[in-house]
This record gives sequence, structure tokens and C-alpha cells, in this order.
Amino acid sequence: MNPTLLDRPRSASTPPPLDWRTLTAAFEAACLLRCATVPTAARRQRGAPVHAPGRVEFNREDAAQRLRHLLHQLEVPVTHERAVGGLRRRYELHRLTIAPAQQAGYAAILGASWRRGRGELIGAPVRDASLPRRVGRTRLAAAAWRAALLAGGRHIRRHILGIRVTDRDLAAILVRSAALLDAPAILRPGTGCYLVSVPHGPARVRIMQATELGPPPPS
Repeated sequence: MNPTLLDRPRSASTPPPLDWRTLTAAFEAACLLRCATVPTAARRQRGAPVHAPGRVEFNREDAAQRLRHLLHQLEVPVTHERAVGGLRRRYELHRLTIAPAQQAGYAAILGASWRRGRGELIGAPVRDASLPRRVGRTRLAAAAWRAALLAGGRHIRRHILGIRVTDRDLAAILVRSAALLDAPAILRPGTGCYLVSVPHGPARVRIMQATELGPPPPS
């Protein structure tokens, strides 16, 4: 039996590079977690590592199903539980749980993908970047916005499409990602959150087109 992605031997000092397909899937999963979890004091520092809890909860089924799909793609076993609560106003809660034996590998791959994805999107543009890298950065940008649209706080008005997130790094990534997708975005700090918005019209259309789920890209 071939070892899974998380079970393959690796050097602690020199982790193997991630291919673009794996990087994009793991980076999107990390962005979903950043949307779903409240930042701690340590995570409020710029460039803080991703927090990969063994259990994460969503109030939207599509967000939970997307994370479940991404973790399956990364060969991370996960269980999905659905609970219904409330009396007068009913609501659903979707809980994803990672098996304890897989949590260390799952946290490692999401942490590595977050660091590299953040560096690709926020770092200075690389001159004469190869075509695979340019395409890869665009896919990372789309992955960040797809995660935010699924799990962030939607703020839709007649003139904007906005997303509320509590994570400062993710807010900065969304602004840079919008620019890569040729959709100028505005960042407005709020009380306990950041609002990232793009205007309705061509910019919104570009974001929505880029985040549509199509066939998986070649590795």
C-alpha cells in the first residue's frame, strides 16, 4: 500500500515542496479555517501561523462540504456531523472532526500552505515569473475569495459585494487577491472585523467567475 500524503517520510528541517494543486487545496482549507475561527491574541500578529483545530464548526452546509472535499483531496480523514438547534428560530450547525492520529500531519500541511500562499499573494511580485507560477498565484487568489464567500460574513449592498472577516492577514490577502483577479477591492476596518469589498459591475463579475468550481486543475 502506498503511503498517504500525510504519512510519507519527510525531513523536519527540509519539508518537501508542495505542487500547485496540493498547495491551492490546502491554502483554501486554511482560509476556510481562518474564516470559521476567532483569532487569538497570538494570531493577531501579522504573519501568524494558521490555527488548525481538530474540530471546526460552520453554520453553512456548503462551507462544511467544501472543507470536507478539500481535506479528502489532501487525504485527511474527516467526519461530518449535522446538528439542528433553536426553538423559535431553527438553525443548523455542521461540525467537522479530524481523527487524532491525523491532526499533526493535517496541521503541518495547512501551516506550510498558508505560509507559502500568503508569501505568494502578499510578497513583492517576482520578475519574469514562470507561467505555472503566474497561473498558480491566480488560483491561490481565487481560492482565498472562494473560502471567504463560503465562510466569511457576507455584506451585500446595491453597490458592493463585501466580506467581513476577523483575520487581518486574510483581509490583506483578499485585497491582493482581488487585484490579481483584476477586481479592485477596498479594505475598511470595523469593530472587531475587516470589511473587504468590490464594487458591483465588472469587478464583482470577475470575482464570481474566478471562484466558480470547475474541473480540478492538472497537477
